[in-house]
Formats: sequence, C-alpha cells, structure tokens
Amino acid sequence: MTLAHPPAGDRAQGPAPAGGAAGQEAARAALATARAARAAALDRWLASLLATAPPHTPPPHEPEGVALVAVGSHARRELTPGGDLDLVLLHRGLSGVAAIADRVWYPVWDSGLRLDHSVRTVAEARTVARGDMKAALGLLSARRVAGDHALVDELRAAVLADWRADAPVRLAELSQMCRERWEAQGELAFLLEPDLKEARGGLRDVHVMHAVAASWVASAPDARVRAAHDLLLDIRHALHEVTGRSTDRLVLQEQAAVARTLGLLDADVLQRSIAEAARTITYGASHLWRRVDNFTRAAHRQPPGAPKGTGRRGVERRPVGDGAVEHEGEVVLARNADLSDPALVLRVAAAAAQTGLPLGPATVARLAERAALPRVPWPAEARDALVSLLGAGPAAIAVWEALDQAGLVVRLLPDWERVRNRPQRNPVHRFTVDRHLVETAAGAAALTRDVARPDLLLVGALLHDIGKGWPGDHSTSGAVVARDIGARLGFPEEDVRVLETVVRHHLLLPETATRRDIDDPVTVQKVTAAVSEVPGREREVLDLLAALAVADGGATGPAAWGGWKAGLVAELARRAGAALSGGTPPPAPALASDHLALARHDGAAVRVAGSRITIAAPDRPGLLWRAAGVLALHRLAVKTARVVSSPSVSGEAAPSAQTAVLDFTAVPEYGTPPDPAGLEADLRRMLAGRLDVAERLERRARSVRVRPGTAAPPPRVMIVDDASRTATVVEVRAHDRPGLLWRVGQALGSCGLQVRAAQVDTLGAEAVDVFYVVDAQGRPLDDSGALDAVRDRVLETLH
Repeated sequence: MTLAHPPAGDRAQGPAPAGGAAGQEAARAALATARAARAAALDRWLASLLATAPPHTPPPHEPEGVALVAVGSHARRELTPGGDLDLVLLHRGLSGVAAIADRVWYPVWDSGLRLDHSVRTVAEARTVARGDMKAALGLLSARRVAGDHALVDELRAAVLADWRADAPVRLAELSQMCRERWEAQGELAFLLEPDLKEARGGLRDVHVMHAVAASWVASAPDARVRAAHDLLLDIRHALHEVTGRSTDRLVLQEQAAVARTLGLLDADVLQRSIAEAARTITYGASHLWRRVDNFTRAAHRQPPGAPKGTGRRGVERRPVGDGAVEHEGEVVLARNADLSDPALVLRVAAAAAQTGLPLGPATVARLAERAALPRVPWPAEARDALVSLLGAGPAAIAVWEALDQAGLVVRLLPDWERVRNRPQRNPVHRFTVDRHLVETAAGAAALTRDVARPDLLLVGALLHDIGKGWPGDHSTSGAVVARDIGARLGFPEEDVRVLETVVRHHLLLPETATRRDIDDPVTVQKVTAAVSEVPGREREVLDLLAALAVADGGATGPAAWGGWKAGLVAELARRAGAALSGGTPPPAPALASDHLALARHDGAAVRVAGSRITIAAPDRPGLLWRAAGVLALHRLAVKTARVVSSPSVSGEAAPSAQTAVLDFTAVPEYGTPPDPAGLEADLRRMLAGRLDVAERLERRARSVRVRPGTAAPPPRVMIVDDASRTATVVEVRAHDRPGLLWRVGQALGSCGLQVRAAQVDTLGAEAVDVFYVVDAQGRPLDDSGALDAVRDRVLETLH
C-alpha cells in the first residue's frame, strides 16, 4: 500500500535574517508562517486519511459519527518541527472504529512523526478528562481536524461544563501540579540552560493560564503575555530547526545558532529576550494564581448546599499606609491618594511590601500612567519610601517586579536599564544582574541590626553590581554610577561618598579573606586603608561592607557562600574593626539657638509647624515617651527626634533646674495630618498632667486589628561603652512601628532612668535610636548588672 507522507513545507529555509529589528521581524514572521503552513498541510493530509475508502467501496468520504480531533500544540496551530502530534479519534460507538483508526495512525507512524493517540466516545473522553489532568488540559483546547462537527461540539461542551463545575477541586489540583513543576524545572528567566516549555514562565504556564480562564475564574492572558508566549514559541521553533531534534532545553552551545536564526545579535541578546518574556509570563501568572487561590478558599469556606457567594464576607478596605489600602488581599490606591505626590509610587509599594501583600495590577497600571515621579534630587519622603520598600526583605521582590513590569523602575532609576535582564554567564550566579541586586537588598534587610545606617546598607546592596552594565571592572565603574545615583536620590554628600566607597570595595572582604593571609598585619592594613576613604566614617563603612558581603554571597548562590567563607570574612572584619578602635566618640546633642529662644519664651512651650513639632518644658522623668505617646495618639509616625536637656535658661528657675527641648519630625501614618491646634492642645494637656497617655494608647491598641506584616530581623539593644562620660548611651535598632518611641521610653523610665538627650532616626522602616540616660541622681550607670537589666527590659518591650 502506498502511504501518504506529511508535508515538508515547514523544512523550507528562507533567506538568512538581515539583522537589526527588521531582520528579527522577518525571521520571526518566517517561522510563524512556516508553522501556519504546516498546520494547514497537516490538517489536509489527516482529513484525507480519515476519508480514505477501503478497497471495493464507493468514492472516498468521511465516515459518519466519527471525527478526528487535534489536542495540544497542533490544536493551537503551534506545532514546531520537533513537536508531538496529539490526536483523538472521536466516535459514536462505532463497531468498526478500529479499522478507521488504523488507516489514520499507520501512515502517521510511517511518516516518522511522533504520535500520541487515542480512540474515544464522548462519554469515554469525558471520564478520562475528569480523572486525568493532562487529558483535561488537552481536551480544553480540542480542535476539529475532520469529521462530524456536531460530535466535536458535543465533546467540547461536555468537557467545559465538567471543568467549570469541578473548578474548586480541579484548579487546586492544577495549582499544586504547577508548583511541583516549577520546583523541579526552576525559573526560566534566570536559568543558563532553560527548558523553554516546562520551566516557570515558559510555554506551559501560558497554556495553563488559558485553561484557568476557561473555568471563568480569571481572565485570559493579556496581550503582553501572549506576545511573550509567541516569542518563546519562535525560540523553541528555531531551536528545533537548529538541532534537528525534539528538545526544549536551550543548552549553551546552541544559543548562538538559535540567536542567528532569529536575527539577534548574539546569545546574550537572546538570553535577555528570554528573561524578559519569562518574567512577563510569571508576573501575569502570579496574579492569576492569586485569583485562583482566593476562589478555592472561598469555595471551601462555603457551607455545603449553600448558593454560590453566600460564604463571601463584606469587602473591607483597610489603610496600610498613606495613600494605600488593603482590598481583597491586595494593596490598592486609597480613594484620596494624591497622584501628584512624587513619593506616592514608592510609598504605596513600600506599604505593600511591608504588609507582605501584592500590589494590585490595576493600581500599578494607574501609578505608571498617572502618578508623578520624584524630581532630581529626590525629596526625603521618596528616598525614605525606597528604603522602606527594600527593608521589607523577600516580600520586596514581588513588589519590585510589579514596578519593573510597569516600566517604573527604569523611570525612577534610568541606570537600571543597563543591568535589567542582563545574564550572568557564570554557573555560580543564580540570577540575572538586576534580580541579583534585588535579592541582595532583600537579604541585606535581615542584617540591618548590624549596621548604624540601614538605609545605606539597603541602597548599597541594590547598587553593588550596577557597574556590570558598563565596560571595565564593574566595581570601579559601579562606584561612579553609585555616586551619581546617590546624588539623584538626594543623599547628603558625605553619605554619597560612603555609598561610592561601599560599591567600589564590595568584594574587598570576601576576596581578601580567601586570597590573603589574615594573620599578616598587611592584610588588615589593606582593609583599614580602603575603609578610610571617608574620614570619620571608617567603622561605619567596615560594618556596611561586612553585612553586604553576607547578603551578596547569599544572593549569588551556595557555590559562592558557605560557612568557611563566612567565618573568614567575619574574622577579617573583626580584626579590621579592632585596628580602627580608639577613635573619638561623637559629642552628645546640644541645645540649638532656636531651641533656646523657645525655652525662654515660655516655661512649657509647644510649637507645631507642619511636620515639625517642638516642645520646651522643665525636664521631668517620662517627658520624652509621654510626648511620643501623644504623637502616636494622633497617628503620627516619628521620623526623627532630637532631645536635649540643659540647665534652665529662665532667670527665675533654680540653678539646678533642667530645661528639656524635644524636636520631632513626624508624618501621618496615613491620610491627612491631624489638626495642629488639637495636637498642640493635647501636648499642653500632657505637660500639665491632665492627659493619661498610657490609658488612651492602650484603648486605641485594643480597637485596632493589626495584620501581620513581613518578618523583620529581631531588635538589637546595645550599651555603647566610652561614648559619654556623663551619661549611659543606649542604642536601639528595631523595625519601626506605631508607638515604638513611646514603648522604648517607657521601658527606660521603668528602669528609673531619665533621658538626658536622644537622637532618634527612622530610616525607611528601620529605627536607629540613641538615648543618653542617667539615674535618679543624674549619674551614668556603672553596674554591669544594672546595665544588663536595662538591655533586657528594653528588648522585652520590643518583642
């Protein structure tokens, strides 16, 4: 018997790509045309096989009650040269269907095509789909090739009805299958040799998204996801042509040839294109799976037999930050959000990250389209929001990705474009350059208690490899870029120099510790010389470099960081720190001239001017924490505070009397600022002893439903030796939260201590507070047991 053969039109090779954008478009168009032509030719050939008449019968015809159905890639007309042909022979219980199957399957096998086949009635196909997820996914995209139209329509309607009816169970099963596949295959965007189909962000994920959309639980993939899918499909097609094999893994040695087939400049451009497409798909899928998770949870909460929707609770909008609210498990814009506020984008992003919630896609799109961005140099509020975003740790990664997908990251930091999706052709690295930078910043968030300037650590971590987008040594070029970005972000000049130094020397400790003898004094001298590039900030730079080394190594991968290397770096940092010790401690805060004038004006003066609140009053135990409590009552978050207590400047006061001046910078937790007159009145009532701050705060705390946020590193309380001869210096490093200063001050007061001076700073979401305290006799503590008790009491109130 003469066997028909499949069309070979898809093997035809057109002219070589011309290069550039036009060449890329031509190359991709040729591949798409070849797939379409192949699908059409296959359909004609398969239809002819189904219609072929046995010997001694009338002219060829299609048997009644039979249909040939394509599933999988051929159903979508996406069959690449190495793809499998998936077919179902559908029938209405015909006794002679085996003979019909033989005359279709055998020619296909003889042609050399890889065939996955089955013969089913509609009832059988429906039963199989209900018990086999792979079969269900294939039948959801079933397409008639030849035969009975009504039979195919009946199959599709039945499979869809079952899929939608069983959606709570089937989608939960599908979600679990996808997660297991992602765990096994990795993330397409960050693999050096990825599986284009099965890795997370690959072709399979888009097919699954269409299946979820068929359940009516979520929308179908949008235009950006479909475009990303088409690019990956073209790359897979080119891979099959280049190798002549059915493979979906793009190994290193094939990447240059695949790039040429697609008209791309080189393998790096190909990798960046893959990363871009995969991240687009992953981002779209993440939103879809959140919808699925919400749907399945709601379905499981619903009482058996209850009408759909009766288990749903009322929609709640809970403020999570200024301009941001939580709504159905996502952070969205508040109704009164000010889109002209240049800090809004980053503040909303920080609120999402700090609460561990995703940014709503519609909110991201609206911010990208309409929100103002900070001008150069950035205002302090925008810089603070960036630090708060990064300080959320791993929760910041998904939020950053949302901003990146909307094009906001490059608009905020134009230099980011050079590292975005840039591959790192080194098996030690797990991520592209930009993702590595974000992962490093997320890791650094756990180390903010180890440094005096968590903001510089987080920004330094975000920028440490920014030079990889430029020629030459990335540490040297990166230092120049970091200096420019630091100035762009509005950091003071000296802080910019610290950032520049940290980026320039971010490899100093790990490279020196592993390549030099740390017992040699010259090794330690090399480190101390490098950190001395910013005079007066040597120890600070050393601590930043030590923390950055840990975060960088952890974000790179297990091959780059382990216990042995960590131990060497820590020991080298310890020795360098010892060599730097003995410097002059900074002086305690002193009374400024404007504070002196306020203190002279009135024995108990209060001034509220915008975000600045200044109080001058006779010093007394608990003044600081009671004032901080009043601010917390008015939902004000303390960003900075300076407290100075000096001999009274009033001529009528006794020479030994003390006047305390408290200077706060405070902003609303969310919404509009409180009424200045009301705030001032409450502060005066507090000073007069007519306001029970503790009772009011406890009542407010009981009425507020607090949502657990992201995990923060544990607080740290240190007694700083030799920092003052007249007071004990207590340094507190903790994650900021409403009423933090109130709690710390109350803890110090419960130990019988009085705050003589204080320097309070909130850097992003991290508080770094320094208190100069004395006992009831006005003397510093010198008993080690008393010092331990103070440290333990403050730590207890922070947990």
